[in-house]
Amino acid sequence: MSLHLVKAISKSGEGLVPGLSDYSAASEGWTEAEYRTDASASNPIVGYWEGQPGWVAFDAWPYTEICVIIRGRVAIEDEHGDRREFAEGSAFVVPQGFRGRWHTLEPTTKYFVGVTNIDE
Repeated sequence: MSLHLVKAISKSGEGLVPGLSDYSAASEGWTEAEYRTDASASNPIVGYWEGQPGWVAFDAWPYTEICVIIRGRVAIEDEHGDRREFAEGSAFVVPQGFRGRWHTLEPTTKYFVGVTNIDE
């Protein structure tokens, strides 16, 4: 799997604005927008993670992981050597089966949700 399958979650692009008909009531002036990415998965595990500088290699990422970096900086590198860095405030998705390395570039903490793909 290549790095282009690692998806950043951000306010770039158009947000999805749920219709007010989705709610039983809303206050005057209520607005919202959701910025989504497809994780194509189910069976979640939720956690908090801390890591020190170093790296680990994966032949197959064990689950689709949605990450939010709270503090620090990491990089994800695919099997071809393409690399993306994520820092404090970044949110991204690593797909189940991704092959490559996780680099912790400085002491880092993150929240994560791991889910197993529906068809796995």
